[in-house]
Amino acid sequence: MQRRLFVKASILSLSLAAAGLMSMSALAADTIKVGILHSLSGTMAISETALKETALMTIADINAKGGVMGKKLEAVVVDPASNWPLFAEKSRQLLSQDKVAVVFGCWTSVSRKSVLPVFKELNGLLFYPVQYEGEELEKNVFYTGAAPNQQAIPAVEYLMSKEGGGAKRYFLLGTDYVYPRTTNKILRAFLKSKGVAEKDIEEVYTPFGHSDYQTIVANIKKFSAGGKTAVISTINGDSNVPFYKELGNAGLKATDVPVVAFSVGEEELRGVDTKPLVGHLAAWNYFMSLKNPENDKFIKMYKDWAKKAKLPNADKAVTNDPMEATYVGIHMWKQAVEKAKSTDVDKVIAAMGGQSFKAPSGMTVKMDEKNHHLHKPVFIGEVRADGQFNVVWKTSGPVKAAPWSPYIPGNDKKKGEPDSK
Repeated sequence: MQRRLFVKASILSLSLAAAGLMSMSALAADTIKVGILHSLSGTMAISETALKETALMTIADINAKGGVMGKKLEAVVVDPASNWPLFAEKSRQLLSQDKVAVVFGCWTSVSRKSVLPVFKELNGLLFYPVQYEGEELEKNVFYTGAAPNQQAIPAVEYLMSKEGGGAKRYFLLGTDYVYPRTTNKILRAFLKSKGVAEKDIEEVYTPFGHSDYQTIVANIKKFSAGGKTAVISTINGDSNVPFYKELGNAGLKATDVPVVAFSVGEEELRGVDTKPLVGHLAAWNYFMSLKNPENDKFIKMYKDWAKKAKLPNADKAVTNDPMEATYVGIHMWKQAVEKAKSTDVDKVIAAMGGQSFKAPSGMTVKMDEKNHHLHKPVFIGEVRADGQFNVVWKTSGPVKAAPWSPYIPGNDKKKGEPDSK
């Protein structure tokens, strides 16, 4: 009797499906939904739109190769519009309504801090692809960008060195939010540990979307008269365009006062006349100009995607560090799901530790067994006239992330792994 009912129900389901009357949720069981949470409008769109495209490209590539556990990935894209409370709202929508298995997203630390309570409450899973200030270790987050010891500290060590110009004075210029302020707190302590006096450190912040850098650049010029000076820029988003334009207008060349940026890569330089910026620096864990087979493949894949998706200026499409971190993160999540044989968040978290991937950087990166951060190489590049970078310094291999900076008092007592509560 039960078997007859089952057969009847199966025939009915097939008939409904054939007639196109099956509910969307039943059909969706054949896919795994993944969320993409990036600003596609507002001040951060200049940086984040490319990460959405990278995620869609990677998902399409995975689907073309059979998907994950035989299921296709289905991207659910939302636009939190550079509005930090809206990031929390959109993440709740992705987890509660859309029922995504994982979210790839955020750029600024204020957006990440905004969504954290939602991911903890709903036990969601976030892959965060951008360098940040550290001082965080969450069970529900995997950090595929750099911690300060994988970007900020090596960059300043380079500026202090003879080959980096031997800077004696430091102008810390950033957008006014948690990432620049915490990074500069770490850098101040680091500089003081190296004997740099308080009078030789200047710290200035501007709001998101700030566009008038005339006075600030004049002050940088004045400050640099007191000795060999370097600018450490944690300006985020589209404010980088007027800042670099003003540097050029003021005639401040890299040979006089080098700027090392932590949030400017190939994508941001597409909108700038780079000729006056030649020789200025950026510290990242990947550059498009790196020569290796994995990077050749990654660049070709993105350029092909840009043309196929008819992206604006597709013929000038570039790749950058957070795009690489997005690509690596999606592939590592796929590997962890296949190892766990499940998209269950707790099972995937358990399977993530120790995952490795041959990255476009040319090195095999690894997710630390305990601290939810990648072991990554570090590169420092000089801006070229074509908006690309010449690598002037690099580590010999991947560097393990230190989420808790030793330059912040009390961090020596913090655990190296997330609280599993």
